[in-house]
Amino acid sequence: MKKRLPRWLKQYDTHIECIVTMDKLLNDLKLNTICKSAQCPNIARCYSTKTASFLILGDTCTRHCTFCAVKKGRPLPLDNKEPRKIQKAVEKLNLGYAVITSPTRDDLFDGGASQFAKTVRAIHNLKSTHVEILIPDFAGCIKAVEKVVSSKPEVINHNIETIPRLYKKVRPEANYQQSLHLLATIKAINADTVTKSGLILGLGEEMSEVIEVMRSIREAGCNLLTLGQYLQPSLEHFPVARYVPPEEFSTLGSIAKSMGFEGVVSSPLARSSFQAAELYYKAH
Repeated sequence: MKKRLPRWLKQYDTHIECIVTMDKLLNDLKLNTICKSAQCPNIARCYSTKTASFLILGDTCTRHCTFCAVKKGRPLPLDNKEPRKIQKAVEKLNLGYAVITSPTRDDLFDGGASQFAKTVRAIHNLKSTHVEILIPDFAGCIKAVEKVVSSKPEVINHNIETIPRLYKKVRPEANYQQSLHLLATIKAINADTVTKSGLILGLGEEMSEVIEVMRSIREAGCNLLTLGQYLQPSLEHFPVARYVPPEEFSTLGSIAKSMGFEGVVSSPLARSSFQAAELYYKAH
């Protein structure tokens, strides 16, 4: 049984017309967004401002994280026209800042890194658009990381998601140390690349454990951090242990800033791609 949402997580601003308009554009271009695939609570607010986080490499993940709403199973082959389609959508929406993410594709030889790089370059051909990519761990492949770094996105995000103790239950096919190493590797390849990571809270972590993970992320050279509340997508997903009150998010945000993060978003409805442009511009 799902827990009832506390008042601070309830939203009443629907923007139905904006959702319909954005859905039509994305359907016409045969594109996916993480907004819909991951059941983001901010979808109406973002769509109302013609903002979307594009999902490349299909809509099916090869891993089985128990917190995530993205479809699991056997993915379809890559769409070679996808980078151009994303470019076209960004151009039509006149976006100054585009966020690109993907499901994890362990079936691909480079985890989809080449498609990320092609998409970043296609968007940069528009000249006036900044690009943030939210990448999977590429199974620890350094050459894959080098590919995405070489495409020079303005921000590379890789979410740690939760504390090490909960990885086996929440991210059974991922590795905490590998994800931390990925963040450090990006900086080792190009120290000027802005890196970002995030955690979802309410899975059963202790505040002291969250603080320790934030410290490790910062020690990996990470510039930007997001902290948000986990919301159970369905009864089949990992249950919410508790709803973290806004006051605790505020405290954690202050601690993160004291650690030296250049930009921090810490609130119940925060997500890794929500207000991404504002966070980047505020820190730069």
